[in-house]
Amino acid sequence: MPQEALLRVEHLVKYFPITRGIIIQKQIGAVHAVDDVSFEIYKGETLGLVGESGCGKSTTGRTILQLYRPTSGHVYFDGKDLVQLKGEELRHMRRRMQMIFQDPYASLNPRMTVGEIIGEPLLIHGVARGKEMQDRVEKLLAMVGLNPAFSNRYPHEFSGGQRQRIGVARALALEPALIVCDEPISALDVSIQAQVVNLLEDLQKELGLTYLFIAHDLSMVRHISDRVAVMYLGVIVELADRFELYNHPLHPYTQALLSAVPIPDPVAEEKRQRIILQGDVPSPVNPPSGCRFRTRCPLAKAICAEVKPEFREVSPGHWVACHLV
Repeated sequence: MPQEALLRVEHLVKYFPITRGIIIQKQIGAVHAVDDVSFEIYKGETLGLVGESGCGKSTTGRTILQLYRPTSGHVYFDGKDLVQLKGEELRHMRRRMQMIFQDPYASLNPRMTVGEIIGEPLLIHGVARGKEMQDRVEKLLAMVGLNPAFSNRYPHEFSGGQRQRIGVARALALEPALIVCDEPISALDVSIQAQVVNLLEDLQKELGLTYLFIAHDLSMVRHISDRVAVMYLGVIVELADRFELYNHPLHPYTQALLSAVPIPDPVAEEKRQRIILQGDVPSPVNPPSGCRFRTRCPLAKAICAEVKPEFREVSPGHWVACHLV
């Protein structure tokens, strides 16, 4: 039985204009942050999105939620194209999509109490107020492992891990179907990271949530994700089931990324061959022609500079964009 897609992203593009001039601004270029990205997320699954800093992961998440309006492309959520929605229609759909932000220090308003922060979505969408809202806030705090009596405290009275739990509670307030987790653990201590990831997994089982999990940490992505997409310079280069991707990586970039993940076995770690990529990531303002990765790829051929590789399915559920596969 085929799985049902909750979110379908088709040819998503997001460019940020570069302008010159103070009074009369003239566009002189664009940052190609996300360039023709397509994938699906099925109901109840976690899709991991990995890649190095500046490759467009967070921009992809924000563009899906329409926090950034896309330059072109389509985002179908539950069959509705979010790109076509405006005003009240979009606001209504936003109840079902939420985001957990990367920085638990910057994403919580320091002038609001925890109760006000978590209750704000309920007020804005007219879901609850007064005593009903207070009860809901306390229930949400208990759900993420915090003392409900903490609702009168301010964010500065909490640790980083506790703040991120508050962010999770706020995201859950409107009972969403999809949560975009934008590197929710990268700012936390390693011991706290496991607690937050376990909390997210428990909530997913309990509430039937669907996650887009954006991260740098490949071992953590392997732990939490059902499928993994690898991103490089604004494009997805490989997408597969987590076991398939980690055991049989096909794209040279994925192979290089995975060769950097430590193995908890000294003998295997010593024998292993690291793939060291040459040079730096090209500028997204002027990306390379053809394959984006060709300037650093140890296997690049002439065709890689001339033709953009098609993102195609090479085996059931395993997609890759590479001429050499």
